[in-house]
Parts: sequence; structure tokens; C-alpha cells
Amino acid sequence: MKINTIIKKISFDSDGFLLKGFLHLPEINQPPVVVGSHGLFSSSSSPKQTELARKCAAQGIAFFRFDHRGCGASEGVFKDVTSLEARCSDLVNAVKMLRAGNNTKNQIGLFGSSLGGAVCLSAANELSADAIVVFAAPVRSKTIIETLKRTGEINGASFDKKRFWFDISDKLSNIRNVLIFQGDADNLVPAANAREIYQMARRPKRLILQNQGDHLMSDKKHQHQFIKESVFWYRNLFDRITTTENQPKMV
Repeated sequence: MKINTIIKKISFDSDGFLLKGFLHLPEINQPPVVVGSHGLFSSSSSPKQTELARKCAAQGIAFFRFDHRGCGASEGVFKDVTSLEARCSDLVNAVKMLRAGNNTKNQIGLFGSSLGGAVCLSAANELSADAIVVFAAPVRSKTIIETLKRTGEINGASFDKKRFWFDISDKLSNIRNVLIFQGDADNLVPAANAREIYQMARRPKRLILQNQGDHLMSDKKHQHQFIKESVFWYRNLFDRITTTENQPKMV
């Protein structure tokens, strides 16, 4: 059965910044929802996240993609407001906003690409996330900063590396229900990060290393695999929760 989708423009407050995004809402009663966190220099309109939102909605899963502070259509000056802590706060406030409404269930999934993956892993425990998918998620900022220095993408006008410094290794042992995607030829976030996340996380967990995959997931076959496996991961875990909730309780 084909499920129709409506796309709602939504604004919400995060620590005094007005953030803007789009809710892909399947026309069914209170679906589960996935909330996306984009990469460092990206936005909610990245092709990867937009396509994932579309395919999730087609399978009865709502998807909220938004611009972090200082990015896209949201308020804030990128250099002044960009940090892991700030982006975690944005994600938490996005989930709180959705849970306060009546469009979706309390079942929450997270999706994070690159820095967004680190954001999701950092906030997952606080949000009691039911399903997580990350792509090219860094455990530490050190390797990213060193690469961006070499490529000239860090400079005094656009980026504050001191504010950006992080290490989320202490968060990983609390992570579960996580699907980890990683290109094994990623020059920005080495595959060792994905292996560390997988080793430390609790089950259920899965690691998919994409052969000769880069940081942008340029290969069309990799993109197709990512969408297919991610939607299945969300659907399977959300269905498992629903089945458990509907089981009769022993008296």
C-alpha cells in the first residue's frame, strides 16, 4: 500500500536560536520519527539526508531534518556557534519539540552524518534513542582538524578549532541499536573510528564497511546500500518495540 507524505516546515527554539527544518510526515496515525543531524559544513538539504527522509516516509516512518545553528536557514554565525555541545543541544531540543507535539509517536530514531554522527552518539543516551544510524562518525575531532588544516578549510575567518575540540569515546559503551556505515577509503574520518564505535557499543549493532568508499559516499551502489539498510534498520527496531508494547501483560 502506497503511503502519502506531507512535508511540513517547522521552526523551533534552541538556546535562543531559531532553527528551521522540514518534517516528512507519512499520512498515518502517529508514526515513529527519525531526527537527522547533518555534517560540519552541510545542512538539512544534503542529498543523503533528503533521500533517506523520503524513503523512510514511504515506509511509514516520519523524518525530521533541520539546520543546526549557524547553518542553512537557521539563526547564528557559523564560527561563533559551532561546537559539538551546541549541536547536541540542537538535537535534544529538536526531539523535545517533536515529543511535545502530537504528529509522531515517542519512538525516536537518530541519523547522523560525519560530525552529525558524533552528535547522535553523544546525545543518544539522554534521548533514549530506539534506533541509530551513523555514517563516517568521528570519535575524536583531532584527525578532522588536522585534515582540514592541510586542505585549507580551517582559517581564522570561518572556523574556531578550539571550540570544535571533542572526544566522545566515553559515550560509546552506552550505545546500542546502532548501524554504523563507513567508507574504508575515507581520508577525513578514518575507518578506525567506525571499528572503535562498533567494538565499544552494545548489541544490537552492525558495522558496514563500504569497499573504497569515500567521505562523501560518492559511489551510487554505496548510496543505494545505505538507504536500503538504514530504512530496514529503523523499520525492524521500531516494529520490535511496537510488538513488545502490544503484547498482553501478565496479571
